[in-house]
Amino acid sequence: MPSQRRLRALLYIVLAAVVVLLFFTSQARHSRETGAIKDFYHKTMNGLERERGGSQQVIPAHDHDADGDIDEDDAIMAKEMAAQLRQAEQKAKENANAKAPNKPDDPKKVIGVGSAAGGHKEEEDGDLEVEETPEEHQVEVELDLILRKSPVIIFSKSYCPYSKRAKGILLEKYVIEPAPYVVELDLHPLGRKIQDRLAIITKRTTVPNIMIYGKSIGGGDDVAALDNDNKLAAKIKELGGKRVEVSKRFSEKSS
Repeated sequence: MPSQRRLRALLYIVLAAVVVLLFFTSQARHSRETGAIKDFYHKTMNGLERERGGSQQVIPAHDHDADGDIDEDDAIMAKEMAAQLRQAEQKAKENANAKAPNKPDDPKKVIGVGSAAGGHKEEEDGDLEVEETPEEHQVEVELDLILRKSPVIIFSKSYCPYSKRAKGILLEKYVIEPAPYVVELDLHPLGRKIQDRLAIITKRTTVPNIMIYGKSIGGGDDVAALDNDNKLAAKIKELGGKRVEVSKRFSEKSS
């Protein structure tokens, strides 16, 4: 027959086993109840939201399949969504590279654009305009200096009969103050370039080209016609303003 000491030890072991069993049973039941409460809460909230006519259901965070539980299906869907995002990002990069390749442009296409290197610049409207060369800039400066010499400028050529006719009328028949300034283009080092520039400004490609304050009144025939109609002095005053005085040097003798 077992002794009293052994019986007490056996009793203690049985009691300890019962306590441990009760503890784990209580924890398992608590987990099930907690999960059931959460599931009941989410389903209840979703049902209330549907009854209110809401456009969205109350879905727990990371509940990708919207079944009210966060389980293995949600983990799978999360991986799939991440893969789709990576694919979309890669596709966007490929499209961007196709539109703007990450490689240098052909030098022939970029040299000079936006600079004087290739003689072109891009305007706001997309058209290309010839960039001014150093020689053309020199012509612009020289022409500006000439136009400052006098209100009346006679662009002429020393051998041209039409130029001689215009100079005879303006310099010999009339007294103009300040006196007209004569430029013999055939003797000027930039004469050819100046004449080309005048053709652009005044639309006249020939000489003489008489200008009053930068505005052309025509050539030899035009000056002669204005003189014959007694309108030349009035035309010069009209364009020259108060700074220009014009009078005939002598009166025509009556026959």
